[in-house]
Amino acid sequence: MNPIQKLLQKIKVKVNGRELASFKQFHHLFQGKNGLEIGGPSSIFKNRDYLALYNLANKVDGCNFSTNTVWEGSIKEGENYSYQEGKPNGHQFICEGNNLQPVKNESYEFVLSSHSLEHFANPLKTVEEWLRILKPGGTILLVLPDKRFTFDNKRTVTSFEHIKRDFETNMQEDDLTHLDEILELHDYSHTPEIKDREFYYNRSLKNFENRCLHHHVFDEQLLRQVFQFFNIEFLYTDFAPP
Repeated sequence: MNPIQKLLQKIKVKVNGRELASFKQFHHLFQGKNGLEIGGPSSIFKNRDYLALYNLANKVDGCNFSTNTVWEGSIKEGENYSYQEGKPNGHQFICEGNNLQPVKNESYEFVLSSHSLEHFANPLKTVEEWLRILKPGGTILLVLPDKRFTFDNKRTVTSFEHIKRDFETNMQEDDLTHLDEILELHDYSHTPEIKDREFYYNRSLKNFENRCLHHHVFDEQLLRQVFQFFNIEFLYTDFAPP
């Protein structure tokens, strides 16, 4: 297999205007091509935003884990994935982002994921599945939060050994291994909408239904270890405002 081109994009500080100037050199990876987005649609990929690639693509399909999510509300399977005004709808899949059963091997030229990977209990299994549906030479564009600017700022970065162990034991999405840590170290100043800690606790217990928890905390070093594990070519990383 040709090296999988990996485009890593982390969200946080700098940039005048919207689109990252450094991203333009990678337009050819998306121009006129077909891709799948995990957990979208995402404003960051829309026209005039930091990674304005929706307009570049021929078509973008979407995948969400449920017909009702905290972020998208009520959705259904079908040709109704509306990701960019003026573009034809893509197909909306309803399935796990790390178990894309309806999607055949080597179906897409790129995979998009914005603020999604941290919500998976088994990130290595997730990336492995994304590689399955990518054509040789395909691209993953991954946006992840910087913990310093989120409610995870008190947590430590997850070790690669930990997520590798999750992979080897086939950890499932109903896992709550990190719940005590999350509840103890959550910075509520970043989530003013959560005024009742009892509500947060009860919602967290139902994480398999809502997928709101950040199972793992990433930094660039951990991400590089993830991609090295799969021999993924690491093309680029950048930092943009929250």
